[in-house]
Amino acid sequence: MSSVKFKNISKVLTISLAFILSFSLAINAKNAYSSDDDPLEPINRAVFGFNEIIDDAVLEPVAKSYRAITPDPIEDGVSNFFNNLGEINNIFNSLLQLKIDKTVSSSARFAINSTVGVFGLFDIATSLGIERHREDFGQTLGYYGVPAGPYLVLPFFGPSTFRDAPGFYADIAVEKSISPVHTELHHEERQLIQATNVIDTRANLLQATKILDTAAKDKYIFLRESYLQKRTKMIADGKDVEDFEIDVLEINY
Repeated sequence: MSSVKFKNISKVLTISLAFILSFSLAINAKNAYSSDDDPLEPINRAVFGFNEIIDDAVLEPVAKSYRAITPDPIEDGVSNFFNNLGEINNIFNSLLQLKIDKTVSSSARFAINSTVGVFGLFDIATSLGIERHREDFGQTLGYYGVPAGPYLVLPFFGPSTFRDAPGFYADIAVEKSISPVHTELHHEERQLIQATNVIDTRANLLQATKILDTAAKDKYIFLRESYLQKRTKMIADGKDVEDFEIDVLEINY
């Protein structure tokens, strides 16, 4: 019991030290870049630095190991499985936005991939020409005119805004109340699936990370501008919004 407590205390201390280090670096950094959309930049940079430390120390090495040992067909199946679960929120938010065509499309994708696609392991719907449409509650709020508000970097989760952050947690609440992963499985099984989702998501971003490390002079600025442009485009359904350089934020839910 004491060893477990010691490990937990060590984890808390490690995370705390990482945050303090990243915060001090952010405070001392030159504020050469500024944006009206980012009045919290010093704090956001601190959280960004903290996330980078955690990613470098834990997530990226685990993701690289996962990609190295996992056969491509299995890795594709895992990604398809989580994409299929994401259709639940796509359906819910498409319906809230009265986008009937997307509601029908996402519902068809979920039905086909959950049955013929063996619980979503195979993306049969895409092969049938049924396109995937991503919708979330942050987009729903934007659809009804709620402004994005200041840019915000969430600990562990990364780029967001004052509008998208509560939308993100609303999507989690919907998933927990509807998704069979949360309604049918035991706690330990849910934890295993959620951990696998995190690793799979990070593995899918390895190539984007490599591009980002070589292309961006300031990773924070690049991610901020990419995220804000991407969200504007998603809310506008791609209408009258210019594409940005590299889509490094294509995260599967």
